Amino acid sequence: MNRILIVAEHDGSRLNPAIAKCVTCARGIPDAEITVAVFAADPSAVAADAAAVAGVDRVVTVTHPIHANALAAAIAPQLTELAAAYTHVFGPSTTFGKDLMPRVAALLEAPQVSDLMAVESATRFRRPIYASNAITTVETVAGSKVVATIRIASFEAAGVSVAPAPIEATTVAALPATHTRFISVSSARSDRPDLQTAAKVVSGGRALASADNFGILFKLADKMGAAVGASRAAVDAGYAANDMQVGQTGKIIAPELYLAFGISGAIQHLTGIKDAKTIVAINKDPEAPIFEVADIGLVGDLFQVVPELERLLG
Repeated sequence: MNRILIVAEHDGSRLNPAIAKCVTCARGIPDAEITVAVFAADPSAVAADAAAVAGVDRVVTVTHPIHANALAAAIAPQLTELAAAYTHVFGPSTTFGKDLMPRVAALLEAPQVSDLMAVESATRFRRPIYASNAITTVETVAGSKVVATIRIASFEAAGVSVAPAPIEATTVAALPATHTRFISVSSARSDRPDLQTAAKVVSGGRALASADNFGILFKLADKMGAAVGASRAAVDAGYAANDMQVGQTGKIIAPELYLAFGISGAIQHLTGIKDAKTIVAINKDPEAPIFEVADIGLVGDLFQVVPELERLLG
């Protein structure tokens, strides 16, 4: 049997939807038994969410005040201890997972598979390289523990289980590291969906020409219930915040609908959106590379198109 441990990413009250995609990946491993580990100051709500994901066999919780804020340095030694009984340790390929999983791999002296996008066997996986222009197959040594970050854009989310998995509180001997402390967080607050897990994304490029002009995308996104993204060119120009960047050096996303306004389609950006189900591109330049990958393309001025779309949405 392959025993797979998935570390839960959450905000203290809700499970990140990325974990349901990690579960789908884990289910692709033959003879898999899947456990989700929740580290929190009060894990009850998150654990209940995790237990409801189809395919999860068990949820274990580790309660400690330091886990009120997700610190990779604090979680890593405790997750490493829990991992002793498992063959695979998975985390999402998000900011959280990319910070945490290499620490766990180092502590376990185990190989890490980064951005795992397909499972061929318990030891054989596929992952993208060269800005997703090539896919490489990697195989770990049989019998060694596998640590992996899961490319969530490559998997559908697991559904809801008809019978929730059992939840067990556990204790670990390893104390959370205290050399790293949470001081504060400074981030933009928004009622819009999370960019990495949103079903609909409205994204803008350098053609917006200013941070103020990005306001028209925010209004459209609010009408649609969509998240807002940006190209690297727009972020570098100061038109959009860093956490809005989509692409190879930003966030890899796979929404049902991706609307690109004034984005030319550099290969680094296309890497971040290639798994989107439907790509709609609006650009004044009919030769823009993004039209080569778009499902629907419109040659037009975004400053005319966006208000018209907003009007039609009512």
